[in-house]
Formats: sequence, C-alpha cells, structure tokens
Amino acid sequence: MATLKYWLWLTTRAGLRTGEAAALAQRFGGAERVYFADRAEFDLLRVPRGLKESLADKDLGITDKILEQCDRLNIRLLTMQDAEYPERLRQIREPPALLYVKGKPMRVDEAVTVAVVGARRASDYGCRVAADLTGRLSRAGVVLVSGIAQGIDSAGLRGALRAGGRVISVLGGGIDVVWPPSSAGLFADIGVIGTLVSEYPPGTPTEGWHFPIRNRILAGLVQGVVVVEAGKRSGALITARLALEENRDIFAVPGRVDAIRSAGANALIQSGAKMVCDAEDVLEDYRQVYPDRLRRERESAALVRRSGPRRPKPVSPPEKLEETDKRIDKEPESAYSTLQNDTTPVTQEETALLAAMNGESLCPDELVERTGLSASQVLSALTLLQVRGAVLAVRGNRFRAAEQGKA
Repeated sequence: MATLKYWLWLTTRAGLRTGEAAALAQRFGGAERVYFADRAEFDLLRVPRGLKESLADKDLGITDKILEQCDRLNIRLLTMQDAEYPERLRQIREPPALLYVKGKPMRVDEAVTVAVVGARRASDYGCRVAADLTGRLSRAGVVLVSGIAQGIDSAGLRGALRAGGRVISVLGGGIDVVWPPSSAGLFADIGVIGTLVSEYPPGTPTEGWHFPIRNRILAGLVQGVVVVEAGKRSGALITARLALEENRDIFAVPGRVDAIRSAGANALIQSGAKMVCDAEDVLEDYRQVYPDRLRRERESAALVRRSGPRRPKPVSPPEKLEETDKRIDKEPESAYSTLQNDTTPVTQEETALLAAMNGESLCPDELVERTGLSASQVLSALTLLQVRGAVLAVRGNRFRAAEQGKA
C-alpha cells in the first residue's frame, strides 16, 4: 500500500504527459525513488518548469482521497509492477503507469484478445454486424476489448455479453463517470461480469481529447483490431493507426462504396487491412498460433449475408453526402490522409505546434515550452497531427513536421 501511494502521487503530477510517469519511474528505479529524489536531480532532466514544481510537491493528501474513493467504489489499482498488469500493455511505446480497474481480472496475456471498434452514429446494419461478429468471436473464446460509446462499441459489447463472452471496456474518464448516459446499464453490467479500465482517477470527467490517448491502451491490450463501420474522420481510425504502430493485426468489415459511414473501413481494406465478412476471417489468423485458446463453432454464416439489409436502401444524393458526414463521429477524429487532401480545419493548437517545429525535431516538453500550451493540449494535438500525416514521430520520442505531400 505504501508503494501504491507513490505511484498515485506520481501519476497525479500536474503537467505530466502521457507515458512520462512510466518513463520517470523507469529512469529512477520506481515511483518511490522519484518521490524521494532531490530537486537537483529534476533540474538535470529536460522537463518544463511547471512539472519540476509539481514533482517538488511531496504532499500525499490527494493520494489518500483517491484511495478512499477507490475503496468505496470497489476499484482496484494496478501499477506496472503488479502481476495482473498485462505484459502486452507494458511493452507499448507509452504504457500507462497506473490503471484503475473494476470487475473481473483482465488476464489478456493468456487469451486471444480482439478490439471491435467503429462509428458512434452507426447504421442498423453496422450494429447488427458488430453484435453478430462479437457474439461469434466470444463463443470461440476471444476476449473483446472496446470503448463503451454508442453505436458499434455498445452493439459489440452487448453481442459479446449475450454470448457469455469476456469483455473489457477502456474508458476516457473515471470509472465512476458514466458516459454516455445512455450506456448506464452497460456500465453496470460490465463492472460486474466484465472489466472496466481507465488511467484516470475516479471523478475525472470524460473529455474529447482523452479518447486519442485512451486508444493507445485499447490497441495495446489486443492482438488485433476490427473496424466495423467508420467514416473518413472516425476516431476508430486512430485506434487502427495506433494498433498498427504496435504491430497489431488490422481487420475491417467492408461497407457500401457510397456509404459515408463505411468510407474509413473501406479505405483500410484498400491499404492492406484484412477484409472481414465472417468471424472465421478473424479466427483463422489465430487458430494455428493459439490452438488451445479457441473453440470451434459448428456453423458459421457469413456476416454480410446474415446481417445485411433485407431490401436495398436509396443512395444519398451527392449534395447530401457532406452534410451527412458532419453528423458522424464527433471529435476527436482524423483520417488516413495527407495535408494535400485533408480538408479538416487546423486548430490553433495544431498551428502553434507546426510553427514551433520550424524544421526541427522536438520532444513534447520542448513544444510545451515554446508554445505555452498545456501538456495535454500538446499531446492531443500531436496525436491528431500524426494521424493526419502532418507530423512524423522520430527517434527519442521527438516529432517533426512532415514535408507537404510526403507524409
């Protein structure tokens, strides 16, 4: 318990960006050693002044409050040193130093674990496909990892739960913060028969910029990601990109070529993702590698045939397509695109980052100092700029602006 207090103290430091807590703990040999480090040792690190001040604050009052909340809410805390902490997650580029967990143990390292993601404002077809797919994957023994948003996330979770499968939901806020409110029942069910996971303390509100950060955990827990239905700027594509960077498998369910909601998934298939028309398209990739972890189902009907609409739906007139696209997948969103064909408006934060780089390769802390933005703003903007191809990651956790047209 004493060691846990130091991890809590470290992960609640103001100005600490994603992944930096784990890096500091590794550099010093543990969270406790970071806590007892002399201020002069922090002066040797290239971190912003505000973070140095925060690391110099040794008050443990906030840790006691968080521990009381977790005890009251039946939330477990996992540090990188704990046995239950997934080894698969520990190996990603920016692992979370501390996880808040409610429900069953994760145990993903000994399982075949797949994420099924997609649009929040999904079609009936997409939701049926997601539920059918996750149900069949669950009956085969696959552990489903997802968010808990409306649309594909919720449909997939319900399909897996109906099949008696194991589910893990990674949240963009505190475990006690139900978002969206319409998923309250699903939250309650997963907290008992599945697993809720977050890197945010109880009471943390769900913010839009949390989701790109959250997605690295979702991608890190799995062996593969299936995109069921996603527009060109869907947040599901961020998860796919992060998964690809961690050498995970990418799958996509094809959709109508004229459907805005399927543009992102279809683009993934064009880029080399494996097309999924049936659960077996996913399972066959893992049966030979993990023969003792998967079960066979007697019959397997094609998802597209079973779940497709009974009658054709009229194609949206061309003039309506752009308007429809704006209603799908609210921020944070991005696409597989370059600056030449991306019409998404560049935010003030993104403009400030690109200007600060000015041909140089900079680490996030240097960008914080040059722009005056908060660490969270810099991290969120960097994530979206990378997905758009406007910024490239280079060695040493540094970033540079991509040459236009060569991203």
